[in-house]
Amino acid sequence: MAWTTSDRVMVARGKHPAIDVAVDTLDGWRRHKSGNNASLLSFFGFLSIFPLLLVATTILGFVLDGNEDLQQEIVDGALNDIPVLGEQLANDPTSLSGSVLVLIVGLATALWSATKAFVALQVALDDIWEVDIDHRAAMHVQRGRAILGLVIVGVAQIASIALSAIVGAADLPGISRALLLLGGFVVNVLIIAFMYRFLTAAPTTWQQVWPGALTAGLAFSLLQYFGTGIVKRITDNAGDTYGQFALVLGLVTWLGFLAISALMSAELNAALARRRTILHHSRRGDEGHIT
Repeated sequence: MAWTTSDRVMVARGKHPAIDVAVDTLDGWRRHKSGNNASLLSFFGFLSIFPLLLVATTILGFVLDGNEDLQQEIVDGALNDIPVLGEQLANDPTSLSGSVLVLIVGLATALWSATKAFVALQVALDDIWEVDIDHRAAMHVQRGRAILGLVIVGVAQIASIALSAIVGAADLPGISRALLLLGGFVVNVLIIAFMYRFLTAAPTTWQQVWPGALTAGLAFSLLQYFGTGIVKRITDNAGDTYGQFALVLGLVTWLGFLAISALMSAELNAALARRRTILHHSRRGDEGHIT
């Protein structure tokens, strides 16, 4: 018998709705094998992050050629939250340079690996919402949704960079960092809500996806803020033994935290939806009994 249905746990679940939702979320994580799906997301995320960052820096190299002030503002803003890349650009903002060949190769590689990551996310969300295998989206639909998700993330990143530039240009040193964090949190919540809403074959509603989107958005914002520190700590501790592989270990760990946050928050949405369904049926049963 699973610990989630033991007598003591069931008594606590009956008395406290928050405990009931928390336990059901953890039980869903176990039943849907979301840990395996999180590992798969981390893997494809790792394969896609380097070509995507290569494309981003190449485009910025074209756009910001000769504009050192704007380069520094962007590096000090959104890009500084990206582990490894942000630190490198902070040390040498002039390393932003454009190359057509690099842009083409980076786009092709990023498109393949990133779409695989979004397909894996769709499978994970379908597992969480317990969508029957025969009712899931066809391969071409999954690929189309993956491209849509990639476009949404790309637009959101551009919005984050633009926000960094605007806040920097406003010259508000006392609150600029707080505004950036708040703006990043809002962008993260909106992106994740769209993912939860449209990257699954389940008939989800906005009401169902907002709780998890807020939770995951907060987790993403914290991981972005502390991401460089997390990766640096891992690489410093493992660097003497693993050398350059420590960098890979640090990035995979960071991406793993992001994947776990996203899927655990999706499990929260599903647990809340199951609880609402049970309460609704219970009320209808009580009304029918009274009648």
